[in-house]
Amino acid sequence: MVPNQKFGTFYFSIVAKQFTLGKSERLKSRKLIEQLFTEGKNFPLSPFRVYYLVSPFNRGTGSHLQFGAGVSGKSFKRAVDRNRIKRLTREAYRLQKNQLQGVLTQKNFQLNLFFIYTGKELPQFNNVEEKVNVILKKLIKIIDENNSPHT
Repeated sequence: MVPNQKFGTFYFSIVAKQFTLGKSERLKSRKLIEQLFTEGKNFPLSPFRVYYLVSPFNRGTGSHLQFGAGVSGKSFKRAVDRNRIKRLTREAYRLQKNQLQGVLTQKNFQLNLFFIYTGKELPQFNNVEEKVNVILKKLIKIIDENNSPHT
């Protein structure tokens, strides 16, 4: 019975590792965020505006894919609402990022990504999940089309 428990724990750790959003995958550096907004490209996909910057992979960051999310304080006065939207966005992204991460690893690119929620009302998780899925597919298409890191 003990080997099964160890195997179960081992299996669980592999599955859990696959769908995490670790410290190295979060876009927290002011310098990188500023660079993303000044040099990066963006596109709207309601209720989000997506900013992205593709570059050659830099080992210093530790991850091929770094992500951040934001919500306007003007649209949502209460921090509780802003935090909920960011939490929903991060969760939807966390569950779907693996395919994009695989493409970036294969092509040896790094992607800095930032979602800004521009909607006016609190979203449901299903809606956020659908939109994030569409956004990630669009980003995969952009990366596949442009083989050069300077998109």
